[in-house]
Amino acid sequence: MTLLSFKDILEQVKSLPTRTVALVVAEDEHSQEAVFKVEKDGLLNTLFVGNRQAIHAVAGKLGHSIPDERIFDAENPVTAAETGVRLVREGPADFLMKGHLETAELLKPVLNKETGLSKGGVMSHMSFNEIPSYHKLLVTTDGGMMTYPTLQQKKHIIENAVEALHMLGCQKPKVCVLAAVEKVNPKMPETVEAAALKDMAKMGEIKGCVVEGPIALDLALVPERSEAKGYKSPCAGDADVLVVPNIHTGNILGKSLVEMAGAKMAGLVMGARCPIVLTSRGSSAEEKYNALILACAVCK
Repeated sequence: MTLLSFKDILEQVKSLPTRTVALVVAEDEHSQEAVFKVEKDGLLNTLFVGNRQAIHAVAGKLGHSIPDERIFDAENPVTAAETGVRLVREGPADFLMKGHLETAELLKPVLNKETGLSKGGVMSHMSFNEIPSYHKLLVTTDGGMMTYPTLQQKKHIIENAVEALHMLGCQKPKVCVLAAVEKVNPKMPETVEAAALKDMAKMGEIKGCVVEGPIALDLALVPERSEAKGYKSPCAGDADVLVVPNIHTGNILGKSLVEMAGAKMAGLVMGARCPIVLTSRGSSAEEKYNALILACAVCK
């Protein structure tokens, strides 16, 4: 199944059970606007964690009223994050959403070995991008969590992305491990690791996808470029997933797609017991809405 747009994911979610999100530090206008819109569509319930008075004030500004029993008081972002994690662990909530707090503040209790949501593996950030010039949704990973991933961590990053895409109906995602060149160069570690990841997929160590690498960005996305260079690959010009060498590349690529290529973006963290909606505090309500829809779709 090819995912062409966020609308395709929305249609999938309409047939799934209604999920519940814990919105952490919920006194955030764009986050509330997004959850209210998904609730209006009948696809989500929300538990609001944070300062009760401030949460009510933001909701009132948006023309909504929140029942007191759906608000969980928290004095500060630290206790709010801890409360959100507890709500997922104990069952009232299915997944987490970042509100008006720092990413590190949200993830610290998530990563707690005794009381958190870690499964013991690698957690990674996925950006889903709907780009006017590209023929389907494109995932970039990891531009939000793993700073300088090792070879084994890149393997887990791919597996997290593949798991999410399988849940969305994409049975054999095409994964391109990016580098500046297509040939392995021992002086360029990214190319060596890309080739190693491709070999892992061939040997069945990475399952459920096709992995290509090293491959340059233009060859992964534009068929004419790969044809001109004589680069033969089932992934060329048709990538579902772009795996970047480090967080800087992913961050720059993601922002370039949004700011310069007109992409609509939605971000999730995968690899925990539940998806985590992790968008920038400056993200639009539309971006947060799309991320919520994604989380509903990949929530087990």
